Amino acid sequence: MNLQTILHSVDNFVKKEDIFQEEIVTYHYEGFCPKTKQKLTLPRTILSEKIALKLCTELDKNEIKMPKGKMLGVLIVKDNLGDLKVIKAFSGFWGGKKEIRGWVNQIPANSVITMAEKLTLQKLEQIKYQIIALENISVREEYNNLEQKFQQEWQSLKKIHQVRKQVRHELRNELKETIINNSNIEEKFKILEQESRKDDWQRRNLKHKWQEILQPLKDKISLADQEIRNLKRQRKELSRQLQAQMQTAYSMTNFAGESLSVGSLLGKDFIPTGTGDCCAPKLLHYAATNNLIPIAMAEVWWGDTSPNGEKVNGHFYPACESRCQPLMGFLLSGLPSFEVRKSSANLPIIYEDDYLLVVNKPSGLLSVSGRGIDKFDCVEARFRQIPTAKSYNHLKTVHRLDQDTSGILILAKDEDTHLKMSQLFAAREVKKIYEAVVEGMVKEDRGIIDLPLWGNPRSRPRQEVNYQYGKPSVTHFRVIERRQEQTRLELIPITGRTHQLRVHCLQGLGMAIRGDRIYGKLEQNEDRLYLHAREIIFTHPHTQTIIHLTTKTPF
Repeated sequence: MNLQTILHSVDNFVKKEDIFQEEIVTYHYEGFCPKTKQKLTLPRTILSEKIALKLCTELDKNEIKMPKGKMLGVLIVKDNLGDLKVIKAFSGFWGGKKEIRGWVNQIPANSVITMAEKLTLQKLEQIKYQIIALENISVREEYNNLEQKFQQEWQSLKKIHQVRKQVRHELRNELKETIINNSNIEEKFKILEQESRKDDWQRRNLKHKWQEILQPLKDKISLADQEIRNLKRQRKELSRQLQAQMQTAYSMTNFAGESLSVGSLLGKDFIPTGTGDCCAPKLLHYAATNNLIPIAMAEVWWGDTSPNGEKVNGHFYPACESRCQPLMGFLLSGLPSFEVRKSSANLPIIYEDDYLLVVNKPSGLLSVSGRGIDKFDCVEARFRQIPTAKSYNHLKTVHRLDQDTSGILILAKDEDTHLKMSQLFAAREVKKIYEAVVEGMVKEDRGIIDLPLWGNPRSRPRQEVNYQYGKPSVTHFRVIERRQEQTRLELIPITGRTHQLRVHCLQGLGMAIRGDRIYGKLEQNEDRLYLHAREIIFTHPHTQTIIHLTTKTPF
C-alpha cells in the first residue's frame, strides 16, 4: 500500500497547539536489545493517547461497518523531512480482512508459506463445520426425546411400585401379629413375595424395551462423538503445523536494519496464535522498513467490552505479555535515542508505604480520567506504569477531588487496600479538613450547614439544594480570617456529596468560593478555585495506626 495513504498528519487528530505542549509519559514500551543487552524504551504519551482516542471518536462518528471490539494502535513518527506524522494499525483480522486502506499492512510473509497458510485455514474451516454438523445430527435430538420419555415412564412405574411395596410391608406386619394357623401365614407371605418379584420383572421388562429402542441411537451418537474426537485431533495437528510454518513465514525488521523470523526471535518450539499480528509489532515493523522514526505509541481498545471483561472501550493497555512483549527488545533495536520529559515531579508525594500512595494534587488536574480526549490526563495516569515503579501499575484513587480543587488525594496500590479504604470512607471514618476563601464576610464564627443536595439531570454537573430528591449533606465550618470583603474558612464535610462544599458555601452562607467557575460570578477571572483539601485523618487499614496528614494551603 502506498506510503502516502498510510501517513496521516498529526493535526488531523488534535489541535496544533496540543502538538507543541510538554509531553507527559504514561507508560513505556520496553525490551532488552538481544545484542547489547541494553534496556530500550518507547513512550506512550498524552499526545499519543489523545490521537488514539480521537481515532476511536472518528470511527464511532463514521459508523464504520466493522465489528466493534478491537485493539487499535497509533504511532507518532518523524518522516524523511522531519515532519510529525501518524500511522495506525489494528490487531489481527478486522471484519475478515487483513488489510484496510489507510491502515498499516499486516507483516508480509513468504509467498509459498502464504499459500500454505491459506490452504491450511481452509481445511481448518472445513473441519469446524464438520464438527458443528456432527454435534447437531438429528439422532441426538431423537435420542434425547426418547430418553426423556423413558425416564418419565420409569419414574411413574417406580412411584406405583413404591406404593405397592409400602402396602406389602404393612400386610407383612399385620400377618405377624395375626393368630392363625402357620400354613395360612406361609401362604400369604408367598403371595406377597410373588407380587414383589412381579414388580421387579415389570421394571426389567421396561428397561429392556427401552434399551432396544435407545441402544441403536446411542451407537450412532458414539460413532459421531468418535469422529468429532478424530477431527479435533486432526485440527490440533493442522494448527501445530500452521504455527511451525508461521514461525518461519513472518520476518520482522528493526531499526538497525536486521530481519529475523518470529520463531528465531522467540526461540520456542511453539508460539501463541497471532504472534506478530498485534498493533505494536505491525507499527514498529512498518516504521523500520519505511525509514520512519518513532516518537510515541499508544494502544487502545475500541468498541464493545471483550467477552472476558479484560478490555474496556477507551482504555489503554501495555504490550501483551505472550505475543508482543517478547518481540519488543528486537523491534526497538537501532532506534535513535531521544528524551521525553517525565511527569511525576509535579505531583508531590506526601505519604507512601506498601499499600497507600498519598499525593498533593494541583488545581486543574483530574483525579481520574474523564470522557473525551481532553479529559484523560489525571493523577492515576501520571503514576501508573512509570518504568521504575512497578508498585504504581495498579494504582486506584480511593476518593476524588474536583478538577479545580487541590490537596490531599489517597490512592491504593492493590484491590484489597482499595476496598478497605473505600469502606472507611463509606462508614465516615475518615476526617477531611478543607480550607477555602469565600467572596464576602461570614458573620458567624462557626456553624453547621445541613442542606440536601441533588444532581438535576437537566443541569449537570451542577448540584442543587432539593428537599424532595436531595441526599442528606452536612458541612461544619469555622472562620479562620476575615479580610478585604473575603472570609477564609475551615470546612469539614461530614458527608461526601459532589460539589458539596461549593453549594453549601453558596446556599448555606450566601457566598461563592473564590474562583468558582460553576457557581461563582461569571465575570470572575481567577487563576484557580480557592478550595484546598488541607488535612486528612484515618486509621490505616493494615497497620491500624492513626494516619494524620497535612499540607500547606497554596493561597
